[in-house]
Amino acid sequence: MTRRSKLISRALRDPGGLRFAEGCALAKQLGFELVRTRGSHSIFKREGYDRLLNLQNVNGVAKAYQVRQILDAARELGLIEKE
Repeated sequence: MTRRSKLISRALRDPGGLRFAEGCALAKQLGFELVRTRGSHSIFKREGYDRLLNLQNVNGVAKAYQVRQILDAARELGLIEKE
């Protein structure tokens, strides 16, 4: 199992248990690039995807709903399988 697939499966299993750094790594591995950071918020975008994705750092942990938004975007783009 690759590092990318381990991170994706971990995010699918427990989106609230991902550290902020892991959430950023997940977004980057799925082709999103960091466009700006403001305070505790990191904003990602990807060519071919119209919306921006926000990931917030709360004491080193990513918010679960934001990790789910990244996974939903990856499903829409066909990067991971739909459940």
